[in-house]
Amino acid sequence: MTRKQKRLAVIAGGMSFILVAVLLVMFAFSQSVAYFYMPGDLAKTPVAPGTRIRLGGLVGAGSVLRGEGSVVRFAVTDPSGEIVTVRYQGILPDLFREGQGVVTEGTFETGSNVFTADTVLAKHDETYMPKDVADRLKAQGLWEEGKGGSPQGQPPQAAEAKAQEAKSQEARAQETKAQETKAEETKAQETKAAP
Repeated sequence: MTRKQKRLAVIAGGMSFILVAVLLVMFAFSQSVAYFYMPGDLAKTPVAPGTRIRLGGLVGAGSVLRGEGSVVRFAVTDPSGEIVTVRYQGILPDLFREGQGVVTEGTFETGSNVFTADTVLAKHDETYMPKDVADRLKAQGLWEEGKGGSPQGQPPQAAEAKAQEAKSQEARAQETKAQETKAEETKAQETKAAP
């Protein structure tokens, strides 16, 4: 092999390696993409069974039904009034409850309108709303930024009560420290006067 042929072989080998790496990355991304839908979107444009999506909205009031073991069925609704039944097997997040925001990830069962979720995410505080859901609710005029609670995610009364409790604990700590200092001074004076 001449030098030119060796150089071409190395370049061709490097290019094929890069091509294989790019194809693997593209395949991995195509497998992990999950599009976000709300129940109203699914009513307009149905999704093929087996297609992985994220379904977001509010947990319907009175819709949570617990089955055998850890199987749970509930409804996800949105302001359009559309409802999607969700089946989930596993432990639900602590903050999961009726009327709260939820995002589920999974697929539709073949031959039915039941969404089988393998992941359930519940909102984490009073003001949290998934960005996609918040944008759509804002567009419909049903949700306003800043409503719901204090910036820390607590109702204003709870935030005020915690602040008051912290102040009283600090005052008690200062009072205890002052008493300890006074007791030490008295003890020091007694030891000086005793000999």
